Amino acid sequence: MSNELAATSLPTQPDTDPTVGRFLDAVWMERGLSTNTLAAYRADLTALMRWLSLRQIPVLRTSRQDLQDFIAWRVAAGARPRSTARQLSSFRRFFRFLLREGLIQEDPTAQIAMPKIGRSLPKSLSEEEVEALLAAPVVRDPLGNRDRTMLEVLYATGLRVSELVNLHYAQINLNQGVIRIIGKGNRERLIPLGDEAVRWLTEFVRGARDEILLERQTDYLFPTRRGDRMTRQAFWHIIKRYARKARISKGLSPHTLRHAFATHLLNHGADLRVVQILLGHSDLSTTQIYTHVASERMKDLHGRHHPRS
Repeated sequence: MSNELAATSLPTQPDTDPTVGRFLDAVWMERGLSTNTLAAYRADLTALMRWLSLRQIPVLRTSRQDLQDFIAWRVAAGARPRSTARQLSSFRRFFRFLLREGLIQEDPTAQIAMPKIGRSLPKSLSEEEVEALLAAPVVRDPLGNRDRTMLEVLYATGLRVSELVNLHYAQINLNQGVIRIIGKGNRERLIPLGDEAVRWLTEFVRGARDEILLERQTDYLFPTRRGDRMTRQAFWHIIKRYARKARISKGLSPHTLRHAFATHLLNHGADLRVVQILLGHSDLSTTQIYTHVASERMKDLHGRHHPRS
């Protein structure tokens, strides 16, 4: 591809193609994908449609060479391997859809290799750091009691933060010690809470939760002082505040306790597929990254097991 072609700017507005709309409708119906995933598909395909339109290449006549030229154009513009891999994944699903619909005779992505990308290791905490973080809230205060309970549940279950803040009271069964989660793709999973999380939850719903609500009603398990649902961002600020109090200096993310949950389970000998189910990963390869973090089993367990019991 010439330098002149690579330097050509794309039009401000994309030339839309009805096949993209049909594809997005189909994958949403088939897979129950999240809004973010659908938005990523739309953005990736919009970029490709702009590029094809500028070169007067019909979508249904897109060749493997056209896609390779597009990828080369993106790389020359500074696209990173991870971004390129995500776009190529979107294109694969799109052209396979066109093939299934009988709109094309051959999948132009079939012989294109995915770029190799290094997977970044998730940030985690040692068990001692987790204990310090859990001990940071002042549990005499109703909000501190709520925060401690949220941290205990997060570490005991490996929930996503979005799943935690959206928990409804009806999703927990304290008698059976399980929590019911509807995760990505509307997949349901039952997760054991462990004795410690059950104890904190039982105390919270019997006392501090009512003190926070003050006669107000809500279905959400962990309400704010206003009786509203806590936002993901608000809980992230709570984690950072307690991390500072616990003198944890390493960089954290909203999923740090989720990563600690998985890593510590593997350290204690849990089966990778069990961890996959608990985390709600659809693909085992997503869970396998934790084997790099938990590369060695703990030699001395001191009679403790994780989740906290």
